[in-house]
Amino acid sequence: MVDIATRVWNHKWKIDPIVRSLIDTDFYKLLMCQSVFRNRRDTQVTFSLINRTKSIRLAELIDEGELREQLDHIRSLSLTRGESTWLRGNTFYGKRQMFRSDFMEWFEGLRLPPYHLEKRDGQYELTFEGQWPEVMLWEIPALAVLMELRSRAVLNDMGRFELQVLYARAMTKLWEKVEHLRGTPGLRIADFGTRRRHSFLWQDWCVQAMLEGLGDSFAGTSNCLIAKNRDLEAIGTNAHELPMVYAALAGDDEALARAPYDVLADWHDEHEGNLRIILPDTYGTQGFLDRAPDWLAGWTGIRIDSGDPATGAETAIRWWQERGENPKEKLVIFSDGLDAEKILELHARFSGRVRVSFGWGTRLTNDFTGLVAGDALAPFSLVCKAVAAEGRPTVKLSDNPEKAMGPAAEIARYKRVFGVGPQEAIPVTV
Repeated sequence: MVDIATRVWNHKWKIDPIVRSLIDTDFYKLLMCQSVFRNRRDTQVTFSLINRTKSIRLAELIDEGELREQLDHIRSLSLTRGESTWLRGNTFYGKRQMFRSDFMEWFEGLRLPPYHLEKRDGQYELTFEGQWPEVMLWEIPALAVLMELRSRAVLNDMGRFELQVLYARAMTKLWEKVEHLRGTPGLRIADFGTRRRHSFLWQDWCVQAMLEGLGDSFAGTSNCLIAKNRDLEAIGTNAHELPMVYAALAGDDEALARAPYDVLADWHDEHEGNLRIILPDTYGTQGFLDRAPDWLAGWTGIRIDSGDPATGAETAIRWWQERGENPKEKLVIFSDGLDAEKILELHARFSGRVRVSFGWGTRLTNDFTGLVAGDALAPFSLVCKAVAAEGRPTVKLSDNPEKAMGPAAEIARYKRVFGVGPQEAIPVTV
C-alpha cells in the first residue's frame, strides 16, 4: 500500500502529476462524450470554473505557474494502448463494446484543447472553448487539479511526522464511517468522489478501504483509471451538462420545453438497462416528471442530485405509481451531499419501497474537516460547468435555488417555460 504521507512530503519530486491519464475521469463523462460525438459533435461550447465558496481565494493559495504546469501536463496526455484496450474490450453494465470504433479512433488521437487562465478578485478564471466533445473532457481533470493544488498548498509547510499523523487521522475517520455502514442489509454504494477529491492517491486509498470494508456492498467507482487498475465496475450514466447545452441551442420556448426530453431520446437510442437513469432536476423535478412522455416511465430509475433527497424520492415513487409502474422494481440513486449518517437514514426509509443505491462523493474522498488548524482542508464547492453553447448562455435551475446558474433574465425565462415556482433554498453541501 502506498505511503501517502511520504509521497506528499516528496511531491516536489514530480513523481505524482495530479492527473496521470485521460481516463482519470468519471465514467459518465465518457458515456456522454460518445453521445455528444454522435449527435452534436460540431457544437461550440464554453466551460468555465465556478467557485461557489468565495471565502476560499484560490488565486491567493495556488501558484499560477504550478497550476499552468499541471494543466499543460494534462494537454500532453493521450490514451495508452492498455487504456484503449480496456475501453474497447471490457464489459460495462453488461454490454461489450460499449464504446464504438469511430468514437474510440477519435479518442485515441485526442489531445485536450487549449485553456484560458487569468486571475480576478482572488479567484482563477479558467475557461475552455471549442468543439463540445473535446472541451467537455476538461471538466473533471480541471477540478481535480484545483482541488489537489489547494490541498498541497495547505500541506506544504507540514513536517514529515505531522503529515503521517494527519493521514493516520484521516484514515481512521474514513474507516469509522465504513464500519458504521458495514453490515447494513442490501446496501449499495459507489465512489463518486473524483471531481472534489483530496488527491488521486487518497481517492485510490478510499476505494481500497471501501472494497475491503464493505465487500459486496461496494458497487464500484466512477473513476475509470481506478476501475481499470483495481478491476472494479466503472459506474456512471449522465449529468446536467446534456440538457443544459441542448436547452441553450433551442430556438424558441417550445423547443426549450422539449429539450430535456430530446436529450433522453438520444440516450434511449444508445443505452438500455441500468444506463437508463433519469436525472430530472436540471429544470425542476416535479415539472419535468409532470410533462414527461410515457416511455420515460419505463426507464430503470432516477438519480436524486439536489433539493431534499427524501422529497425527491417520494416524488419519483408517486410518479411511477401514477404511470402504472411498480416502484419496487425501480432504482433510486442518491448522489448529493451524502455522508454515512444520511446514507443510512435514506436507506432505512426507502429500502424495500424502491431499489436504492448511493453515489458517495466529497465526504468520501475529501473529508479532512477538523484535522488541520483553521479547518483549512475543509471541502468546498467548486464546479466546472458548460456556460455557453454556440454563443448562447446555459441555465441550470436545480431543485435548490442555491445551485441555480445563468443570467438572471434567462433564469426567469426558464422558470416560466418549465413552470418552476417558489423553491426552498438549502445550503449547498459537498
